[in-house]
Amino acid sequence: MDLNFTAEETTFRQEVRSFLERSLPADIRHKVLNGLILEKDDYQCWQRALHAQGWGGTGWRTDFGGTGWNSVQQYIFEEECAAAGAPRIVPFGLKMVAPVIMAFGSPEQQQRFLPAILSAQSWWCQGYSEPGSGSDLASVKTSAVLQRAAEGDHYLVNGQKTWTTQGQYADWIFCLVRTDPNVKAQRGISFLLIDMKTPGVTVRPIITMDGAHEVNEVWLENVKVPVENLIGEENKGWTYAKFLLGHERANIAGIGIAKRELARLKRIATMELKHGQPLLRDAAFGARIAQIEIDLMALEITNLRVLSAETSGRAPGPEASILKIKGTEIQQAITELLTQAVGLYALPLRREAMAAGYQGAGVGPFYATPLAANYLNMRKLSIYGGSTEIQKNIISQMILGL
Repeated sequence: MDLNFTAEETTFRQEVRSFLERSLPADIRHKVLNGLILEKDDYQCWQRALHAQGWGGTGWRTDFGGTGWNSVQQYIFEEECAAAGAPRIVPFGLKMVAPVIMAFGSPEQQQRFLPAILSAQSWWCQGYSEPGSGSDLASVKTSAVLQRAAEGDHYLVNGQKTWTTQGQYADWIFCLVRTDPNVKAQRGISFLLIDMKTPGVTVRPIITMDGAHEVNEVWLENVKVPVENLIGEENKGWTYAKFLLGHERANIAGIGIAKRELARLKRIATMELKHGQPLLRDAAFGARIAQIEIDLMALEITNLRVLSAETSGRAPGPEASILKIKGTEIQQAITELLTQAVGLYALPLRREAMAAGYQGAGVGPFYATPLAANYLNMRKLSIYGGSTEIQKNIISQMILGL
């Protein structure tokens, strides 16, 4: 197994770097590299730039307008984007529902939805989790009852979705709904696409502990959804849901982002002083940074082994769970050290000042302002994309046979 990049892959890396140098807006780069808040316009601006380059769908097939890149090229692209300060691609449309539509949608659905996703004209959110149905998605209770009508057959949808990331911006939501309550849980679920402007759809904010409005609860009350918005076959939604989750967990280790944030930690530890010396020279603090860097190097090698296996045609197994767990731990450890590096200056959380583009807010160094919010926000990594406990269960079953 050769973990070195080929000459062609090295050339591709340089091509990506050149594109980022000329196309990544300076204001967006500044926000990302300094941990500031990104708005919907920032994400859409970047997606439009990628689309203009022909790189809008990095994991898409070429017949749908994608790049046709293999897993190694996608890895290189995401690593270079993270290092340059590009926004992380919002996954709900491009990396989650789009692969499902490409694999299981009708030609009419593909023509209707995919171009708008690729060009950032439509914004999507995910309707999976419900109160009481998070890790156990097979227990979803949101119902969809087929109605026959002269003006057109439709589903009448009632229920509640929660932890709906960026649902306040969304034009569409893809939902798991129960269409048959009388069969085994996994067999009675369908996959629906719902227009967020449909009467009966209500979005209510959930303010997280970092003070952000990132997630929401979505109420669906007698929402009429045309039958042509059903993906695939009725009651086969569990199959499509598992397919989507495979795409959600791909590259979830976030190695490129962890490298970028580790570099930011080192910069801040160089500027911060302890007993008149840069904090980076403190033996205890420096040792913790070194340990994170060692763990990150080991994680990257593991990830490269998975990519090497994929290029030879073998799908990733429990290694994906290992990547998710360790990637989560490393990213959380970095945010913890970042807050410790600036001490009390990390405590004040002035989200309004940050949103207005004003760092520092008169107290402490400018780079300290977003650190508390970042620390609090990154606690979610242990849960989303499959909680750490669920990943450990997968590892124990597939590797240890327990």
